[in-house]
Amino acid sequence: MSIFISLLILSLLIFFHELGHFLVAKYFGVKIEVFSIGFGKKLYKKVHNGTEYCISAIPLGGYVQMKGQDDLDPTRSSQDEDSYNAKSPWQRIGILLAGPGANFLLAFLLYIVMGIIGVDKLAPVIGKVYPDSPAFKAKLQKGDKILQIDKHKIVTWDDIKNAIKEDSKQESIIITVKRGDKIIKKRLTPRIESMKNIFNETVKRKIIGILPSGDIVHIKYSFLDSFKFAYQETLNASRFILKGLEKMIEGVVPAKEMGGVISIVQVTSQAASAGIVALLGLTALISVNLGILNLFPIPALDGGHIVFNLYEIIFKKPPNENVMYKLTYAGWAILLSLMLFSTYNDINRLIEG
Repeated sequence: MSIFISLLILSLLIFFHELGHFLVAKYFGVKIEVFSIGFGKKLYKKVHNGTEYCISAIPLGGYVQMKGQDDLDPTRSSQDEDSYNAKSPWQRIGILLAGPGANFLLAFLLYIVMGIIGVDKLAPVIGKVYPDSPAFKAKLQKGDKILQIDKHKIVTWDDIKNAIKEDSKQESIIITVKRGDKIIKKRLTPRIESMKNIFNETVKRKIIGILPSGDIVHIKYSFLDSFKFAYQETLNASRFILKGLEKMIEGVVPAKEMGGVISIVQVTSQAASAGIVALLGLTALISVNLGILNLFPIPALDGGHIVFNLYEIIFKKPPNENVMYKLTYAGWAILLSLMLFSTYNDINRLIEG
C-alpha cells in the first residue's frame, strides 16, 4: 500500500510539472507531440488534437515532447511556426520555467489545504527549566505557558525561538507567562551558547534555558490566513532544501545521506501512517524539492535549457549544435550517476537497518 501511495504522489508531482510545460507551450502556440507520465514502454495511450497522451511503464519521471525539441537528440530541430525552436528565447524560457513553477504552485496549494485542515505544533508550555539559566534566574517554572515575548505574540514553541532571534539586538526581553490563573511578566537576558544545528554544525545562538513540555496545540487558519501560512511554508521549504544542498556541496552533510526513490517510499509510508496533514506536508516538500532541482543548470534539466536560451539572448546566436549535443549527453550521464548513487545509498541503509 505504501508503495502505491508513493508512486501515486510521484505521478501527481510529475503530472503537475509536465502540465506546467504543456499549458505554457500551448499558450505560445507550440505543438505538443507527446505528454507522458513515466518513461519506457507505453502502457496506455490516447491521441487527442494531435497530442499523444500516455502512461508509461517506469513511473519515475515523465516528459512533454514538443515539436522541434528532443533531449535525446538536441540537434533535432524544426523551424515550423508551431515548433519550440521557432519561438523566441524568452518564450522558450517561459515554457521551461513553467514546470518548476507548477511544482511551487502545487506546494503552495497543498500548504493552503493544510492550513485550513489545521496543523499540530508544540505548545509554548515549559517542560523543563535548566539550572543557572536565564529562565531559572527569572524564576520561570515548569508548566508556565508563554503568551508573549516583548511585542511578539506566542502561539507555538517555534514562535519563542523566532521572537528571541528577532530581538537579538536587545540585551533583555520581557516574557509574559500564564501560571495557573495568573498572568506574570518576567524580565531576563538571553545567553549566547554554542550548540549543534540540524546539519551538526556548531553555531552560536541566544537561549533562555527551557525545553518544551511536549503538549500539542492544533492551529487552524482562516481561508485568507491560510494563504499567508502557505507562502511562509513554501518559502521555508525552499530555504531548507537550498541550505541542505549548500551543506552537501560544502561537505558538511555527507554524500551518503543522499536518498532516492526507496527513501521517498519509506518516508511517504511513515507520513501516510501519521495522517493526512503529514502526508500533505511531505508531498509539498517533495514538490518544492522537484522544482528547485529542475532549475539546476545541468543540461537535460530545465535549468540547463534555460542557460542555453540565455546564451542565445546574450550572444544573439544559438549555442553550437555539437557542443550542445555533448553537454546534453553529459547532463544525462550526471543525472543517471546521481540516480544510481542515491539508490546505492538507499540499499545500504536498508541493509544496515
